[in-house]
Order: sequence, then C-alpha cells, then structure tokens
Amino acid sequence: MSHPLPPHLDLDPDLVLRAYAMGVFPMADHRLASSVYWVEPKLRGILPLDSFHLSRSLKKTVLADRFRVTVDTAFERVLQLCAESASDRPDTWINGPIERVFIELHRRGFAHSVECWDGDRMAGGLYGLALGRAFFGESMVTRARDASKVAFAHLVARLQAGGFTLLDCQFQTEHLATLGAVEVPRDAYVALLGAALGDSAAGLSVGAPLVDGDFFALERSAAPGAGTLSGPLSRKVIAQLLGQTS
Repeated sequence: MSHPLPPHLDLDPDLVLRAYAMGVFPMADHRLASSVYWVEPKLRGILPLDSFHLSRSLKKTVLADRFRVTVDTAFERVLQLCAESASDRPDTWINGPIERVFIELHRRGFAHSVECWDGDRMAGGLYGLALGRAFFGESMVTRARDASKVAFAHLVARLQAGGFTLLDCQFQTEHLATLGAVEVPRDAYVALLGAALGDSAAGLSVGAPLVDGDFFALERSAAPGAGTLSGPLSRKVIAQLLGQTS
C-alpha cells in the first residue's frame, strides 16, 4: 500500500518521525524522482533481536576484525553509497528529498550509520532511524565481501546492548532471511511498534519525540574508544552478544 506525496512538497523531519511512528515510511520510484510515496507494507520484515543468526563464517569474520567499524562518523557518505546505483542494484528508492531529510534527522540525533572500513576505504555500511526503542533499518551497502553483514551484526549487538526491542527491516529479502529476519502481518507489526515506542508516540504529538534506547551503550560497556568498535575487547563483546542469540 502506498500514498504519493505531491512533487512540490519536500519532506519535513517532524512529519517523517510521525509517519514512522504510524508504521509508514517514504520511498521514491528512482534516484531522480521528484515525488515520494508513503509505504505501508501488508507484510513487514523485522528481525527479532533474540533470533539473529550468526553463521560460522560471519562469526569468523567478526572475530578476525577484518574491518574497522565506526558509528556516525560518515553518515552522509553511507547515505550516498546507498543511493548510488550499482551492478547488484540497478536503481534506488533514495531520492533528493529523502536524502536531505535523513541528513537533518541525523543532525538531530535520530538517524545513525554504521560504517565498515578497509584501511581508509569505506567497504560498506548501513543507516537507519531510531525512535523510542525501535530502530528502522533503511538501507545497507557493500563494496567488499561481507562488509554489510559485519555492519549489520554490529547494529544488532548495539541494539541489544542499548535496550531496543524492535528492528524493522521494512521488506523481507533472501539476504535478510539468512540473518534471521521474518515477515509479520501489518496488525502484528503495529502492536510490536506500539510496544517499542511507548511514551515516545505521545511525545511526537507535542513535538518532543524521544529515543528511549541507548544507541551508544555498546561503546560505554566495551570502552574501545569514542565512536570506534575495533580491537580484541570489542570483538569479544560483539561475539558474546550475538552468540547469545544464535
């Protein structure tokens, strides 16, 4: 189910937050589209945080510390990479209005990114939106094998550590299914969303949205250095958190 937003109207950050709280999110037909559609899937992809599937190969990659992982250090770059067309993704649903509104939501502390680096080169990453105890995964990208999987594993670990209860993947894919994502009907999703938002939904009505989950709890518990998740200590923390869910 989708509802078009007229081309002459740009996205407002507060409107976008209210939309997510209602279970609706924006998409565009393609990168250069002038209009945006509000989408409300009949079947919603979610990943239960206690059911993340950490395969042997992915666990090995995480423990090997193959990539340097950072958080919120290159949000706009991750967003740009996700918006670019690629050989494995001939088109994109991220247009100018969506890009601009998420940059503003990042500035306000609602949108976050996880980046994977191979030296100084960004190997992959993901971005999404935090509200209440829900995290809405928007898009992920990889430029090196397993980079987006490692970013996703780090995301799940930090959502667990931060007390989040819902990871919304929007649409189910074969790739997400291998990580433990499932589809739920709209009514079930709305119930999960309401429980995850709690008082944050009321705050939206008075212009005071809240993020109840702690997106940076993992840094405080592992103390690997501001914004950086690398080294033996962080590998152990990530593996322990994810090992409890597999």
